[in-house]
Amino acid sequence: MTGVRVAGVGLTHFGSHPDRTGRDLFAEAALAAREDAGVPRDHIEHLNYGNFMGALSERQGHQGPLMAEAAGLGCPATRYEQACASAGVAAREAVKSIRSGENDVVLAGGMERMTNMDTDGATEALAIAADELHEVRSGVTFPGAYALMAKAYFEAFGGSREDLAHIAVKNHRHALDNEYAQFQKEISVEQALDAPPVASPLHLYDACPITDGASALVLVSDEYAEEHDVDAPVFITGSGQGADKMALQDREHLARTPAATEAAEEAYDDAGVGPDDVEVAEVHDCFTIAEVMALESLGFYDFGEGIGAARRGETTIDGDRPINLSGGLKAKGHPVGATGGSQLVEMTRLLRGDHPNSDAVSDAEVGLTHNAGGTVASAVVHILEVDR
Repeated sequence: MTGVRVAGVGLTHFGSHPDRTGRDLFAEAALAAREDAGVPRDHIEHLNYGNFMGALSERQGHQGPLMAEAAGLGCPATRYEQACASAGVAAREAVKSIRSGENDVVLAGGMERMTNMDTDGATEALAIAADELHEVRSGVTFPGAYALMAKAYFEAFGGSREDLAHIAVKNHRHALDNEYAQFQKEISVEQALDAPPVASPLHLYDACPITDGASALVLVSDEYAEEHDVDAPVFITGSGQGADKMALQDREHLARTPAATEAAEEAYDDAGVGPDDVEVAEVHDCFTIAEVMALESLGFYDFGEGIGAARRGETTIDGDRPINLSGGLKAKGHPVGATGGSQLVEMTRLLRGDHPNSDAVSDAEVGLTHNAGGTVASAVVHILEVDR
């Protein structure tokens, strides 16, 4: 199988863009990725596009060919929907198609436009990623679902709201210099603890914001990069996907995310590395408790030990293994259909040295991205390595 390289990356600013259309946002990210790669548009053979709620937020289905047209591409396009893991799955399928020899150049990414809806509307739209029959009809929303998971974690392993507050503080600090981040401001542990409750034990700063934005990557085969002299030092060497039951009530553990463990194990085996080899990671912190469960499911910590990682300084910018140097979903923002692509963009920039926080991981060679859908009924993990 051929290797897969990240030839170029592109992002929009993550935040509130109520006056822009989804096609406008994605076109910006796609153009930036193409320009970064230096790949002619007619060399792109397929668009793998992630989007979750466009049919609700913009009343627009059939977005694949629409986004290809907006990006100035004449290639076939496929939309991938896997809730908040949509762009992660789109990128994974691009990796698979290049490895198989079907394609040499694929544009992958995603977009979500959310702030044109009010909070109730966005919350209702997001809720369709849960089990409609057994959860949504009972009034479950994702803040409530993750609150249940947080309570279950505290009961099983201990921990406190202050531990979660340290995660929020860390990720806001990491976003300070990220020009693409929705929130470029520091917060204190006291502010996080005093913030209004959302769903006990989660408060305002435990939750990611409603966000508009787009992400894009140009992925190429080894052969294409060599033939066309493409400067692409970052490789995607591992990819994995896992699944779990949709409804929380049907799961064996509410405080664990086995879909992420399954995805990580597949990605590690694929890349020939293990958890101890990963030096930096972007994980899906839609709520602060989600970061904790991700760290444990990825094998970075034993169950029950991840809760104190940020408080102990182990996952901060100057820690042994920085987590979410982009600011994470918590501070960078979470345009759900774009997030998995955004994580890959940020990790590529971190490893190749052009991210504002690259100095913190200047010697790192192995990074990981973890993208989850819903309450982690879906998970996608990628391993990225840089040729220094």
